Amino acid sequence: MTQNTPTTDARIILETGIGTDLYGKDYTKAAIRAVNDAIRHSSLTLFSELGLDHQDMTVAVTIGVQEPDQLDRDRVAAELPRGKAKVTAVKGGQNIPSPDGSTASVIATAAIEAYYPINTADWKLSKTG
Repeated sequence: MTQNTPTTDARIILETGIGTDLYGKDYTKAAIRAVNDAIRHSSLTLFSELGLDHQDMTVAVTIGVQEPDQLDRDRVAAELPRGKAKVTAVKGGQNIPSPDGSTASVIATAAIEAYYPINTADWKLSKTG
């Protein structure tokens, strides 16, 4: 890309996933499983097909769990095989208390968005309908 070429970070991928930790109330474990679930739904062939460098991609990961402050964002980011990860934890997911109340099964949700700097002079989105 030349210096004067207009670029914008375009969202090129959106995947979602769900993960659980059934016995340990471990939000990070559930989040990692949610990220891995989302990754298994995706195949990023466009990088090799178009000759794009996946290291230029920014990957925004939003994890929903009941206790966002309990999430180890660095461990979640380490699960991503490509791009520069940015992990955000928000209130979401679900806790299902055990019958005796001593622990809970944790459900985490993940939304993974991949952004790539697109040279706006090279691409044009067409409108349908």
